[in-house]
Amino acid sequence: MFDFSQLRCFAAVAEELHFGRAAARLNMTQPPLSRQIQVLERILDVQLLERTSRSVRLTAAGRSFLPEAQRILRLAETATHVTRQVAAGRAGVLKLGFTAASAYDFLPRLVTALRRALPDVTLALREMVSRDQLEELLAGRIDAALVRPPVTHPDLIAVRALAEPMLAALPAGNALAVRAHLTPGELGGEPLVAYAPNEARYFHDLVQALLAEAAVEPRIVQRLTQIHSILALVRADLGIALVPAAAERLRFEGVVFRPLLLPAPRPAELVLAWRRDADEPLIARLVAILAELPAP
Repeated sequence: MFDFSQLRCFAAVAEELHFGRAAARLNMTQPPLSRQIQVLERILDVQLLERTSRSVRLTAAGRSFLPEAQRILRLAETATHVTRQVAAGRAGVLKLGFTAASAYDFLPRLVTALRRALPDVTLALREMVSRDQLEELLAGRIDAALVRPPVTHPDLIAVRALAEPMLAALPAGNALAVRAHLTPGELGGEPLVAYAPNEARYFHDLVQALLAEAAVEPRIVQRLTQIHSILALVRADLGIALVPAAAERLRFEGVVFRPLLLPAPRPAELVLAWRRDADEPLIARLVAILAELPAP
């Protein structure tokens, strides 16, 4: 079977139709160039070139073989380039899971940074709740996951991706909406649109802890899973809610957002998780880009 060196020699002579120019192009002398083509012709058992003392012409077999040789050389160059890019974490497919709420603000900023830094990387994004993401991550069906903490499995590594404050979301006509900021104690008498304890456990536990620290007993009127659904009920004047700051990006008409004055920070956190045994250069690139991502 012929090799790439023989193909390169043949292609150079066939394109230049001159042994001297082809040899100079390949940075070699003419005798070894001629020998390489002779070896190729013996392997193929055909004559590719007609040579005279003054000219070089392609035979019919040579004209047929040239585009195939060029195609093989292009494929080899592409394969080499792609392989090196993948090994350097600059190409390939990155399968990234994310939660619905992370798509309000954080995910678009991360995706923009990834596409700018790694234009040859294909992103395969999958929206899932944190629990499902971790299962997919451990099974190897995604490469990394944007999930709510904690991540405790020994086979996973996690770093903080985001910490954002919780805000009070109120109907625009609520008496508290005129305030520049609120304390948890001021929310005690208000009907609360809360998070479902199982399907939205992270935010349920966070809000419960935040209110408990202020000795507030919430008056819960509805329990929902998705933040945009909760805001829809706030807009309908069914109650107030506590939501992560990124929810303000949803721009619900008739809903106002106010910061909370808390005795201690209680941010909503998001972490990036990946498998401890992951042999994927793209993960290192992702972590580096995440570390440099500017705050909103």
